[in-house]
This record gives sequence, structure tokens and C-alpha cells, in this order.
Amino acid sequence: MKKIGMIGGLSWLSTAEYYKRINEITQSVAGGVNSARIVLESVNRQDYVEAVIDRQDEQAACAQIERSAHALQAAGANFIVIACNDVHRFVPALQPKLDIPFLHIAEVTAEAIKAKGLKTAAVLGVRKTMEGDFYPAILTDNGIGAMIPNEDEKRFIQESIYQELVQNRFLDETRRAYQRIISELAARGADCVALACTEIPLLLAAQDSPLPAFSTTELHCRAAVAMALADA
Repeated sequence: MKKIGMIGGLSWLSTAEYYKRINEITQSVAGGVNSARIVLESVNRQDYVEAVIDRQDEQAACAQIERSAHALQAAGANFIVIACNDVHRFVPALQPKLDIPFLHIAEVTAEAIKAKGLKTAAVLGVRKTMEGDFYPAILTDNGIGAMIPNEDEKRFIQESIYQELVQNRFLDETRRAYQRIISELAARGADCVALACTEIPLLLAAQDSPLPAFSTTELHCRAAVAMALADA
């Protein structure tokens, strides 16, 4: 079994869900009382937020993730999962500096959407994800269009993630607001939705979405287990 290197702490809530689901899936697939081999490098979210939001210093934020990635490599990880969607924007810059691969969350998500034959995915996440190019580019490579929420919708999603979800607050009224946003995106032509923030699936279960919903957390965890068990 390969050793999974996990960059977590962004937030601790989704990191805990990653640890739980990876081990649940490992036991289900491998049987017995098998559990995953995981080494965790937990980033201090406060340091990351101060770099990204307060100082808007992308280079400093990337450097934090690079230090964690090198620590995982030194600890013997065979590959790296980042338990956060928007941090994957740094992967193209970081991958050439490492000897082990990243398992990219957007690639895993795009493959799952493509397998269902869906064509236009609404992308919900923090602004760095919704306004960045890595999700649209990877979706396009898989023959899938990306639909981004409008400005009011983006503002609500961003604020709900930072002010509620990462602080372990999950409100029914926020869940209903997400359902309304997804319904409006459906009316504008989306045929599915990528829950492209690892905290959103903790608020909105796939069965509660007005459109077919893809939990990036669940897809990433399943792909991590498959990669860890491959050729085991």
C-alpha cells in the first residue's frame, strides 16, 4: 500500500473528513481492518489566510504549500493530496520541484463528470476557485463547459465559506440559499454542479442538490485510495 501525503488544515474540518473517508473507503475496498497509510502536514490556516487575503501575497501562500509538500516527500509519501480545492492553483508551479506527483482534485472531478456524460458544470467554491482558470481549463480538456456564478452569487458563496463553513457552522438557511443558486444556474444552462470547495459537501449533500452534484471531497478521497492500492 502506497503512503498518501496529505496537505491539510485548510480547513481542519475538511481535513478530518478526508481522513475519515479515506480510511472508510480503504477498509471497504481492501477488507478486514485495513486502514490507509497517511502522513499529514497540517498548514496553519491563519498564516495562509493572512498571506492570501490580508496581504494578497500569492508567492508567500505558495511557499507555505511548497514547504508542506517537501515535508511530505521527506516523510516518504508516494503522492500528495491537498484537502482544499483552491490551493490546487499552485500545483503547476510546485510539481516540477517535487519527485512525487500530486493527485489533482479538478482532474478527478472532471473525469467523474465526463463519465456521466454531462456537458456543463457549475463550479461553486471560494473566489480563487471560481475566478481562476484551473477548473475551466481542466473541464474543457474533458469536453465539459464551466459555468461560473454571477457576482452576487460568488459573493454569497465566498462569505458563507469563510464566515460559516470553515468555522464549523452549517445553517439550514445557507443550505437553502445554495439550493436556490444551483437552481438558477440550472436555468442558465448548467446540467451538473461541482461542489468545488471541500467544505460545501459538509453543508449540502448530493441528494439535496437540484442538479447532479459532484462532491470533490468524495471523488478525491476515492481516487486517493485507488492510487494507494494500485499494484499493492
